[in-house]
Amino acid sequence: MAKPEGEVTVQTFAMPANTNANGDIFGGWLVSQMDLAASVIAQQCAESRVTTVAIDAMVFHRPVRVGDLVSCYANLTKIGRTSMVIKVEVWVLRSQSYEREQVTEGEFTFVAIDDAGRPQPVNPATSS
Repeated sequence: MAKPEGEVTVQTFAMPANTNANGDIFGGWLVSQMDLAASVIAQQCAESRVTTVAIDAMVFHRPVRVGDLVSCYANLTKIGRTSMVIKVEVWVLRSQSYEREQVTEGEFTFVAIDDAGRPQPVNPATSS
């Protein structure tokens, strides 16, 4: 059985206010949770402000339902001079069956920025 990779950085319940017209959880809400999860890792790595510059390879495997416990697992996969790539996997614990399954995954690219919003090097002590 597959297991999540990375550390849990965001965990929340899927609520009725987050549904689309079909009654499933809206994909945009899920992407925002993933972005938050990735930003935790990026900020810890950079030890500075960070900003999302790209979302790559986004794949939705299964729908998320109201009441599911949503867990975002984030894993730093690459560090550049000013950028970081974080893979995020989203797993749910189904509210009715208590089964755990992966529902989506994606790669988020962040850039370390200074107080003026300009790119700056990722913390050298962290990136070596």
